[in-house]
Amino acid sequence: MICLLCVSGTAARADERPSYGDTIIVGSIGDASNLIPMLSSDSASHDIGGLIYNGLVKYDKDLNLVGDLAKRWEVSRDGMTITFHLRQGVRWHDGRPFTAEDCLFGFRTITDDKTPTAYRGDYLEVKRAEAVDRYTFRVTYRRPFAPALASWGSLVVLPKHLLAGRDITKSLLTRQPIGTGPYRFKEWVTGEKIVLASNPDYFEGRPYIDGYISRIIPDPATMFLELKAGGIDWMGLTPMQYRRQTNDPAFAQQFQKYRYLSFTYTYMGYNLLSPLFQDKRVRQAISYAIDKEEIIKVVFLGLGEICTGPYKPGTWYYNPRTKRYAYDPEQAKKLLREAGWQDTDGDGVLDKEGKPFAFTILLNWGNQERLKSAEIIQRQLGQIGIKVKLRVMEWASFINEYIDKKRFEAVILGWSTGPEPDQYDIWHSSKTAPKELNFISYKNKEVDQVLEKARRTFNQEERKRYYFRFQEILAEEQPYTFLVVPYSLPVIHARFRGIQPAPAGITYNFIRWYVPAREQRVLR
Repeated sequence: MICLLCVSGTAARADERPSYGDTIIVGSIGDASNLIPMLSSDSASHDIGGLIYNGLVKYDKDLNLVGDLAKRWEVSRDGMTITFHLRQGVRWHDGRPFTAEDCLFGFRTITDDKTPTAYRGDYLEVKRAEAVDRYTFRVTYRRPFAPALASWGSLVVLPKHLLAGRDITKSLLTRQPIGTGPYRFKEWVTGEKIVLASNPDYFEGRPYIDGYISRIIPDPATMFLELKAGGIDWMGLTPMQYRRQTNDPAFAQQFQKYRYLSFTYTYMGYNLLSPLFQDKRVRQAISYAIDKEEIIKVVFLGLGEICTGPYKPGTWYYNPRTKRYAYDPEQAKKLLREAGWQDTDGDGVLDKEGKPFAFTILLNWGNQERLKSAEIIQRQLGQIGIKVKLRVMEWASFINEYIDKKRFEAVILGWSTGPEPDQYDIWHSSKTAPKELNFISYKNKEVDQVLEKARRTFNQEERKRYYFRFQEILAEEQPYTFLVVPYSLPVIHARFRGIQPAPAGITYNFIRWYVPAREQRVLR
C-alpha cells in the first residue's frame, strides 16, 4: 500500500520541463562498509551501490521484473536455462565497454569460496554459466530454481578488466567503485560523507540531478535539525518527527512527506544455542508477554502494523491466518510454569534449578525505535518474572564481535526483505546457507524441506502453499518474536519534482527526479 499523506511546497507549473542540475543531500545514520555490493550486507552500502552498479534485471514501479543491463532474456521450456541478451554500447565509468565477460567474471567471483559474501547460495544453484558471445550470457541450473531470474540483480556484475586475478577484498574498488550505473563515485570521507556525480553517458539517459551526497549523521534528532536548516534534503523521519514535528505550515511549504508500508520488519531474535531459549514454550511465553500494540502505539505512534512473520502484509505469499500472540501475560506465566520456571524464593524473578531467568538484549546505536521497544519489552517481561538488561553498542562491534561470534542471548534487529519471497539464506540450516544471516542457529527439518520445495517450483499457487506452511511453523516455534512492520517515512525538499509513489516505493525512478531551473541551488 502506498499512501501519499502530505505533498506540499512549490507546485509544478503546467509548462514546467525537467532541468539538469542541483545536488541532493541525503541523511544517513550509518556509513557504508564496502562499495562492492557482494561484499557488503548493510543498507548504507547497498543504497550507494544501487546508484553506481547495475544488475541484469531490476524491479519496476509495480514490482515486475524488467531488464536492466539485459535488454531481454529467454527462459527454456523446463525453466532451467536463462539466456540474457545484453545491452550494447554500455560502458563502465572508466570508459571500458561492458560485455558478457563481466557477468561471467562476477558469477565466478561470488561463487568462489575465497570471496567473503553472504549471497553465494543462490548462485551455487547454477550448473553452468557461459559468455556465449560478447553480448549474450547464459546460465543453466542444476534443478528448477524459482528465484533464478530475480537473483540477477546488482550483486553480481563486476568489471573484469579491473579485478581479474586480484583479491577483490583488497581492491581499490571497495572504496572507489567503478560501475555502469547512473552515478559515478567521486569522494568518500569516512564517517562524514560519500559524494557521487551523475553519469552523462548512462544508457537510460543522464540523471537530471547532477550530484548525490550521503551525509553520515548518526543521531536522528541532529539529522532533523540539519534538514530544517538546509544541510540535507532527504531523510527518513522517525514516527515522532512525522506525527508531531512536521505539521506546521512553514515546514509543509518546504518539504514533502510520504508514507508507505515498507518491505522491512523489526524482531527480537534469540540465540537458540543458549539453554534459556531452547524450549519453544519459553519463546512462546515471551511473545505472549509483549504487548505489540503498545509498541506500535507508543513507539511508532501508530505508524506500523503488527508483524506475524517474515513477510509484508498484503503480498501474495503473506499468510494472514498464522497463529497470533495477542498480549496475554497469564498465558505467558502458564507456559513458563510448564517449562519449569517458578519464583521459588519470592524475589520476583523466576528461577529454575537455582538459576534466575535473566538475559541481556543487545541493540545498536542510532535506532531509537528499537531502544524504546526494548525498554517496553524490559518492563513487560519484568512483570512476569523475567529480568532483562539492555546493552547498546556501536554497529561494527555489534556485528563483528557479538552477532557473528554468537556472543549474545537476544537481539532486537530488523530485516529488509523484498518482492521475492525466498527465505533460504536466513532460515535454512544447511551449510550452503550463510551463517551470518541465520545467526540465531535455527534448525527445523520441515522448514528446510518447505523452503527447498518452494524454490523448486515455478507454479505460484504451489509456492504460496509452501510459504504459508513456512509461516505456520515459524509462528508455532517463535525463533523470533516478530514485532512490527513499520512504515517508511521519507521526507524530501519540495524543490525536487518527479517523485511518483508506487508499490515499489519512491526511489525506483530516481534518475527522473529533477529540480526546476529557477529553484536550483549551487553548493559552495
